[in-house]
Order: sequence, then C-alpha cells, then structure tokens
Amino acid sequence: MLNRYARAFFAKLFAPVAAELLRRGISPDAVTIFGTIGLLVGGLVLYPMGELFWGSALMGAMAFTDLLDGNMARQSGRSSPWGAFLDSSMDRIGDAAIFGGLVLYFAGRGDDFVDAYLALVCLVLGFVTSYVKARAESLGLRCEGGIAERADRMVVILVATGLVGLFLPAWVLTLVMSLLAAASAFTVAQRVAMVHAQTRPS
Repeated sequence: MLNRYARAFFAKLFAPVAAELLRRGISPDAVTIFGTIGLLVGGLVLYPMGELFWGSALMGAMAFTDLLDGNMARQSGRSSPWGAFLDSSMDRIGDAAIFGGLVLYFAGRGDDFVDAYLALVCLVLGFVTSYVKARAESLGLRCEGGIAERADRMVVILVATGLVGLFLPAWVLTLVMSLLAAASAFTVAQRVAMVHAQTRPS
C-alpha cells in the first residue's frame, strides 16, 4: 500500500540528496550497505538492550536509505541486475534484524514467550511473503501487492515498537504483532492465489 502512495513523494524529496551524494563520489551500493549496518545495530544491539525507542528511531532513519540508493542508481544510470540483487538481499537482512532483535528482546526478559513467538512468526511470514514474490517473478509471473507489503510491515512494527519504548503499554506491541502476523499470512495467500490464477489451464 505504501509503495503506491509514498514512493513518488519520497523520490522527489530525496532527489537533491541523491544528487549531492553522487557528486561526492558515494555509490548507491555504499548507501545500501550503510543502511543495512544501521538496521543491524538498531535491531540486534539496541533492541536486546531494551532500547526500543532508540532502536526504532535508528532503523526508521536507515529505512530511508532503501529509497535513496534506488534514486541514486537511476540518476547515475547505474541501475543494474547487481544493484537489484544487492538491494533485495540487504532488505532480507534488515527484516531479520528488526524481528530477530525483538525475539532476542522478549526472550531475554524470560517471561514473554508469547511475544517472542509472535515476533518469530512475523519474521518467518515476512520472508515467505518476499520469497513467493521472488520465486514467481523468476518464472516470469506477476506477483505483487497484498495488504501487508514490506513497507507496510516495516512502518507498522517500527512505529509500534518505538511508541511502546516511550509510553505505550506492552500489550499494544503484542496486539500489533498479532495483527501483523495475520495480515502477512493473508498476503502470502493473496500472492499464491495470484500465481495460481496465472498458471492454471484455461
């Protein structure tokens, strides 16, 4: 959902920043890797320490590099299969950092088995959602959309976790992860149905 409405806006917003980074000799690949490192620090260092707000703030800022590197690639004419491959691979690492960090945080508390389980379910379903799309597209099929695309999942979990880290009660995050897991499962079903409709005999 956010892909449709936000990408055009942020593409214009980040165009001058992308141009300046290119002028300074910084490559799109470097921005991609820098953003991933930030996600790893936020998720796998700050979250397990209990710094839910600062971890979410850092990862929220780093998430914008996912838009910036693509903008840079287009402006420089460096869009390539390698760039697309690197970006997609780093996205999976970033996803794992966010939900993996939550698993470590809840597991470390010792009494949050349900929340740790929900974070793990969200992690797995997020990977399945991305895999279904990638596998379908490798076969030349269309497989996109759904009620919980990657951008939607990232915004929801980072905002909810950050606010719980500030002042909201912990049960809010439990509820958000439950809804996110259900929405992710539904998105997988939507994409599987889309592929099935394209492949069944007419």
